[in-house]
Amino acid sequence: MYGSATLNEINNLLEQEAELLQVKVSIQQSNHEGVLVDSIHSMLGHHQGLLINAGAYTHTSVAIRDAIAAVNLPAVEVHLSNIYRREAFRHHSFIAAVAIGQISGFGSDSYRLGLQALVSHLGCD
Repeated sequence: MYGSATLNEINNLLEQEAELLQVKVSIQQSNHEGVLVDSIHSMLGHHQGLLINAGAYTHTSVAIRDAIAAVNLPAVEVHLSNIYRREAFRHHSFIAAVAIGQISGFGSDSYRLGLQALVSHLGCD
């Protein structure tokens, strides 16, 4: 369902894609909702956009949704699996309403495609 790529491999993929796109990325990961909220808030004034895979928090976290709305940065939501081919409770995303787009179902390529979309949206390409 999620593929075999490790988090380190996905991070390396993002860093390689960022180099090709001539942009900088800052990669952060946490399993704690509050840490993610704090991280999103700290982006303001330091970053131009957000690429986010909130995992199960996608379907449960109003706090992450509100943090994204508060910083008002373009956000692209990504998922390894196609959330619409999974359990019904995964079909709802709190993040989708505050994101410029969503990419799911392409495994680790979802991250690469999401970064490309974000950079294109920002006019950096």
